[in-house]
Amino acid sequence: MDLRLLPDAPTDVERTAIDAVVPDDLGSTGERRDLLLPAFHAVMDAVGWISRGALGHVCERLQVPPAEAYGVATFYALFSVTPRAPRTAHVCDDVACAAFGGDALCAALEERLGPAGEREDVTWTRSPCLGMCERAPAVFLQRAGDAAQRSSTIDAGPEAADGLGDHQQIAPADVTTVLEGLGGADVPGPDPVVSTPQSRMDRSRSNGTRPQELHLLSRVGIVDPADLDSYRAAGGYSGLRRALAVGSSRVVDEITVASLTGRGGAAFPTGTKWSAVAGSPDPDKYLICNADESEPGTFKDRVLMEADPFALVEAMTVAGIAVGAHTGYLYIRGEYPAAERAVRHAIEAARHHRLLGDDVMGSGRVFDIEVRRGAGAYICGEETALMNSLEGHRGEPRAKPPFPTVAGLFAKPTVINNVETLINVLRIVAEGGPAFAEVGSGRSTGTKLFCLSGVVARPGVYEIDMGTTLRELLELAGGVPDRLRTILLGGAAGTFVTPDQLDVRLTLEDTREIGATLGSGVVLCLDESVDMARILRRIAGFFRDESCGQCVPCRVGTVRQEEALARIVRGREIGDRKTELQLLTDVDRVMTDASICGLGQTAASAVRSALKLGLIGENA
Repeated sequence: MDLRLLPDAPTDVERTAIDAVVPDDLGSTGERRDLLLPAFHAVMDAVGWISRGALGHVCERLQVPPAEAYGVATFYALFSVTPRAPRTAHVCDDVACAAFGGDALCAALEERLGPAGEREDVTWTRSPCLGMCERAPAVFLQRAGDAAQRSSTIDAGPEAADGLGDHQQIAPADVTTVLEGLGGADVPGPDPVVSTPQSRMDRSRSNGTRPQELHLLSRVGIVDPADLDSYRAAGGYSGLRRALAVGSSRVVDEITVASLTGRGGAAFPTGTKWSAVAGSPDPDKYLICNADESEPGTFKDRVLMEADPFALVEAMTVAGIAVGAHTGYLYIRGEYPAAERAVRHAIEAARHHRLLGDDVMGSGRVFDIEVRRGAGAYICGEETALMNSLEGHRGEPRAKPPFPTVAGLFAKPTVINNVETLINVLRIVAEGGPAFAEVGSGRSTGTKLFCLSGVVARPGVYEIDMGTTLRELLELAGGVPDRLRTILLGGAAGTFVTPDQLDVRLTLEDTREIGATLGSGVVLCLDESVDMARILRRIAGFFRDESCGQCVPCRVGTVRQEEALARIVRGREIGDRKTELQLLTDVDRVMTDASICGLGQTAASAVRSALKLGLIGENA
C-alpha cells in the first residue's frame, strides 16, 4: 500500500511499546489492521497519550492510512491524541454513583486538583458507569509508565500483568484513595458482593425459606480464580470433556432445546445463532465473547470474569468447537483491568495444559482465544460495532442484513455471545437441554443474574430462577427498601417500574406485559430523595455522549432529548412543561422508529417509561 505517512518520528519509548505488540511477520500484504487497538493501548500504557509520531509509526507498521487511524484513535474515550496527564482518575458520575457519593467526590477532587483535565502531572475526569455500582462511588485509574512499576488488583500470576499497563479500579472511592492511587500506590480494589451458596444458606436459615440452587455463581468465592486445579476440583472442564465426547451437533441441539436466550439484553435465541454458523459451509468461522459490559448499572460479567475466569475460557472452548470456529476473541471492557488479568492468566494456564491450542484435550480439535481490550465506547456492546472495533475500524454499527452469522468478523460466519450466556452453556452440556428448559417457562428458561444497586441493604450480583418475582429478588438483597419510589429495570436502555409492580415475574414475557424489560439485569432502586428529572437528564446525557453519530435520528435526537430535560431541570422550559414533554415524546418516536441500531432505538426508553408512570410531569 502506498501510504502518505506523517513526518513526525516516535520517541524510543513509543517505538518500543508499539513494536512489542506488532509482530515482525505480517504476511504478504503487511496489513494487520485488527492490531490497531492493541497498538494504541500500548502507547497509552507507555506514555499516556498518542502523539503524531506514535500514530505515524503505528500506521507504518500496520499499513493503515493516517487519516483512518486518527479516526479510530479519536473515537474512544480512553484514548487521547492530545497531551494528557500520565495519571488520570476517571470518576463515575452515572446514575448509580452520582446519587451515592460520585458528585461529592468530583467536587472534592476539583478542590484538591483543580478543574477536570487541567493539570499536566495528575488529573481527573468525569466518567460514565464503570461497572462497579455495588460499591459506589467508583473510580478507574489510568497510570502510564514503566511496566516494571505496574501493579495488579488481584494476584493472577506474573505473566498476567504483561503489557497491561498500570490500571486499577477503586470502589468505594474517596479523596484519599484516589490521591494515593494517582501517586502510584497500589490501593485496595473493589470487593464485589455476590449471592454465594454460603450466603444463601445463611439467609435461608434466618427466614425459614429454601434457597434456590446456584449454577452461574456456584464457584464464586469457593474456587481460587488463579488456580486451574482448584477449578477442576469443583467440576471444571467436565463440560468440555462431555462436549468432545458427544460431538458438536449434539451440543448445538442441546443449546437449542434448552431455549437459552442471550443475557446481554437482546434475548436472541442462542441455538439459532449456533445452528446457522455450525451449518455454514465456510471453513473459516469465528466466536466472539462480548465482555464489553457498559450498560449503566451492570456489573455481573465483571464479577464472573474476576471470580470464575476458567469457566469463561472453558465455555468459549465448548462454543467454538461446537460451531466449528478455530479462533475465539474475547472483547473485554477497557475499564475492567482486574477481569482482564484474570482471564489472560486463565487462558495461558489452559494453553499450558493443552486445554486450548492445536490439540484440545487430545481430541485433535483446534481452538484458541485472543483477548482484545476495548477503549471506552458503549456502542461497541452492539455486535456489529464490536466487530468493526475488532477489525480496527471505528466502532460504528453496520447495516443488517447481512447478519453476523452469515458475514460477521472479517466477513466470515460469526457467533457473538456475552459472558453470562456462554457460562450457561456449561450447565446445559452437563445436564442436558430439557433439564435447563424445565426452569422458568416459554422463552425464559434457566437462571439469570441480576445486578442490584441503589437503596438496597445488600447491593451485589444475585442469581435467581427465571420466573422469580421482583419482590422475591429484593428480599434476597435485604427486603423492599423504605420509601422506595421506583426501580430502573434493565439499565439506562431499560424502563422504570413502581412499587405496585413488584410482584411481576422476572421473565421476558411478564415484564413485556407491563411495558418493561429485563435488559442486562439491572435493578437500580431509587427512593423519594432522588430528583427524577436530574436522573433522567443524566441518562439522556449518557446516550448523547455515547451515540456514534452515524445516523441522524440518534445523533440529533439524543442531543434534543438531553436539551429538553436540561431545560426542565433548570426551570427554563420553552413554552411550558407540557410543551417540553410533548417534544420528548416526539423525539422518542423518531429515534425508536428510525435509528440504525439498538442504542438510538432504546435511548428514550427510560424517559418514556418515566413519563408514562408520572415520575416527571407538569407538576414535577
